[in-house]
Amino acid sequence: MSYIAPILIGIVYVLLMSLVRRPDSRRRLNALMVGGAGAAYLSGGGFGGWEFLYTVVATYVAYRGLESWTFIGIGWLMHTSWDLLHHFKGNPIVPFEHGSSMGCAICDPVIALWCFRGGPRVTIPWRASRTREPVAPQ
Repeated sequence: MSYIAPILIGIVYVLLMSLVRRPDSRRRLNALMVGGAGAAYLSGGGFGGWEFLYTVVATYVAYRGLESWTFIGIGWLMHTSWDLLHHFKGNPIVPFEHGSSMGCAICDPVIALWCFRGGPRVTIPWRASRTREPVAPQ
């Protein structure tokens, strides 16, 4: 299994999210994304009712993430642990790709670290002079 591709996917995710200019919109979109990730194993993760319980907790964390980057980061780390459980004991997140849960477990902490930093816009160095965070009106 390659460890580079999942890390690159996490970096691409952060770069794409950086295209969302308004910080509050970026945070809310990420709360939706982590909430959706919380339901990724519902259709056959292999843990029965535990899949539903995890989804309930992940939904609550995503809801709190609507107003808090910290909760979004926690949600991604929760998903990392759920990915690891599925890799070792359950079914993979992508049924035809055995290592997909491990790949997701490697990708998610990259996103979580960015979230714990407050989800800042990440600019490409040669475009840095033209991309600034919008300032909220006072």
